[in-house]
Amino acid sequence: MEKWKKIILRANDSIELAIKVLTKQALQIIMVSDDGGVLIGTVTDGDIRRALIKHLDMATSLDKVMNKSPFSANFLDNKDKVLRAMQKKGLLHMPITDHNRVIVGLETLQDLINKPKYDNPVVLMAGGFGKRLNPLTNETPKPLLNVGTKPIMETIIEQFINSGFHNFFISTHYKAEMVSNYFSDGSNWGVSIQYIHEEKPLGTAGSLGLLPSNLSDLPIIMMNGDILTKLNFDNLLNFHIQSDSIATLCSREYDFQIPYGVIDADENVVKSIVEKPIHKFFVNAGIYVLNSSVYNKLDGVTNIDMPKLLNNQVKLNKKVSTFPIHEYWIDIGHMEDYERANNEITNLFNN
Repeated sequence: MEKWKKIILRANDSIELAIKVLTKQALQIIMVSDDGGVLIGTVTDGDIRRALIKHLDMATSLDKVMNKSPFSANFLDNKDKVLRAMQKKGLLHMPITDHNRVIVGLETLQDLINKPKYDNPVVLMAGGFGKRLNPLTNETPKPLLNVGTKPIMETIIEQFINSGFHNFFISTHYKAEMVSNYFSDGSNWGVSIQYIHEEKPLGTAGSLGLLPSNLSDLPIIMMNGDILTKLNFDNLLNFHIQSDSIATLCSREYDFQIPYGVIDADENVVKSIVEKPIHKFFVNAGIYVLNSSVYNKLDGVTNIDMPKLLNNQVKLNKKVSTFPIHEYWIDIGHMEDYERANNEITNLFNN
């Protein structure tokens, strides 16, 4: 059982029980929930001490001593946002809840300051021709185009490093030597970077068959090399693991408006007319978490795109989940995207 689950008590539990849990779990906080798991309060060492100073009986229920308006963070908030909130409010702990205030975790100031280290491989796709960004990509592969003061892929790699990842693979094809010469073995960033080279284009998933056969069974994170995002990658990885999925696909909400009134009719009888309706869809965001069983049978020769690879898993009744991205995200696929990213980069990244 995850440690945070062991510090959840009910409002009618006693101060005596709270002291036992605080002593055993050493997290210095109790989260109090209702029967549905909704956060309704917190109890800290300080709350217990104040209760004892008032000579409250050890059998006193926690609803008499708990903080009934506790701060919490949403489980989709990135860790930097949680850390800033905790520092601003002077908190050592922050309950993590879902959209319904149900407790799903706990962040501590110590854990946020001492960032975790993830051995999961990160695979970045850098083999495309970037034709829609000609003439910029005539001489420079798209991942090496500067957005702000540094190449797109350097910003991507630094985002992963900030989340605790250190084991990278870059898939190359077009102007591969320029990419490998720039990043080398990753030692300038204090990480490991290896390369898998496509002799011919293998689609958006085919190069996974070129990964080393002795790669660990840890889930990999795969991402297109022309995406900038403030997505919290450790949140994504934890979601994938907790959902017990074989693959997780990041998605973005996309909407478009039909510029006409739309008629719903049954044969010749009009049922309704909707003026310029807006249709919303979730679209592929180009970021994935994959268990090894998804890609370990790829031969590194056959061209295959990621939608087909994941659809094959769905047809086998394997669990493929989606992780909606609400953070900043841009796919630098066209010149207007490149210009927009350059205009926005300074306020979003350390660039």
